[in-house]
Amino acid sequence: MPRKVTYEQALVAHGWVALDPADTGVIEKLFKKDIREGEEKLMLAVLTSAIEHFQKHVFSKDEKGRKLFQEAEEWFLERDSDELFSFEYICETLGLHPDYVRQGLLSWKEAKLKELSRQGHRADRKTLVKTRVARTSLRFSKTV
Repeated sequence: MPRKVTYEQALVAHGWVALDPADTGVIEKLFKKDIREGEEKLMLAVLTSAIEHFQKHVFSKDEKGRKLFQEAEEWFLERDSDELFSFEYICETLGLHPDYVRQGLLSWKEAKLKELSRQGHRADRKTLVKTRVARTSLRFSKTV
């Protein structure tokens, strides 16, 4: 006598999932897993966006860029928030240690500030040298 094959049994036969059609708990778990994965993807997108704003706008001169940087930095530095999409909650959900990520971002910012400071000193020095050369040239041309 031929046996009726359900859709779920066909999935099992092809290696997809082991699912008893009568077990609604398994079905609920599958949907929850999909939702959880979706939430984790959203949380990762939020974290990625904040890091991009933090790094891209660290030296922004326009108001919009400065605001994006400030909001990202404040979000990273906020502690003990009960919000679902707080920095610490997102890190913990994704299996990241919030203090480690926070310290890495602050170290990156400090290194960029030092780099900018060095570049500023070099630029000031080049301007000073050009000014001295121009003054010397001007004095030399007046004496000749």
